[in-house]
Amino acid sequence: MRNNEERFGANPLKQDASALEQLVHQQSSQETEKQVGALNFIVPTEFVELPSKGKFYKQGHPLKDKEAIEIKQMTAKEEDILNSRSLLKKGIALDRLIQALIVDKSINPDSLVIEDRNAILVAARVSAYGIDYDTEISCPSCGEKAKRRFNLSEGVKITEASEDLQLSQDGYFQLQLPITKWKVVCRSLNGGDEKLIAKMAESKKKNDSLNDSLLLDQIKLCVIAVEGVTERDTINKAIDSMPARDSKYLRTKYQEAIPSLKVIQPFTCKSCEYEADMEVPLSTDFFWFK
Repeated sequence: MRNNEERFGANPLKQDASALEQLVHQQSSQETEKQVGALNFIVPTEFVELPSKGKFYKQGHPLKDKEAIEIKQMTAKEEDILNSRSLLKKGIALDRLIQALIVDKSINPDSLVIEDRNAILVAARVSAYGIDYDTEISCPSCGEKAKRRFNLSEGVKITEASEDLQLSQDGYFQLQLPITKWKVVCRSLNGGDEKLIAKMAESKKKNDSLNDSLLLDQIKLCVIAVEGVTERDTINKAIDSMPARDSKYLRTKYQEAIPSLKVIQPFTCKSCEYEADMEVPLSTDFFWFK
């Protein structure tokens, strides 16, 4: 039989079986390649409600008048970002994390309203590590520090902007101060401002009036015009000379104007039995566990 095969050519049945086996192997390899390739893109995503509802962004911003943003769920790559010593040292790990999670890459993380950034971080933290959040807190009454576990799925509140707030097309709003009667135009603070404030705080650590100074810096960042004047040095001088009552009014009205995300849960101190609803602190161990 072997001689006949060599004389007349390969056995057609055997040849067909061999070709079929090769074809099946080739198809199987192609399917495997497709599956492996597809896995690179099968990363679960979710839509996060934006506290700002997109109202505080300029015309042309990708999130203008958008009520939600699509983000990826965290993967091992994002965990590497959180554990990067270089990024942690520079204080930009969370910025890079947000940048990696946002599906729409045309969105600059620095342009995000601070409260929208917080909403993204909370959603990412819950999807990655679950609803339980362990952190150290201080009792507002006796100052006793203690470990406490919070449930991030409970007590989440998104405050609404003032009903009488009138916004321009670029998301600016105007206030009239009670003492000077100045008309002040303000904008919402964003991620870029947050980083700038952090740098200011770092350089002022040795200053006894750090907190007061930072409040003043925040006011200067959010005010973009005073009585129609937009020149930055003039605005800063006006804020420096502003009566205390006007300054307090401006801070209060800003907080009322900008929607925020808060996690409010009941708190009981084991030392002094103080009881109250407490805003869950999103401290430095929010992603880094102790």
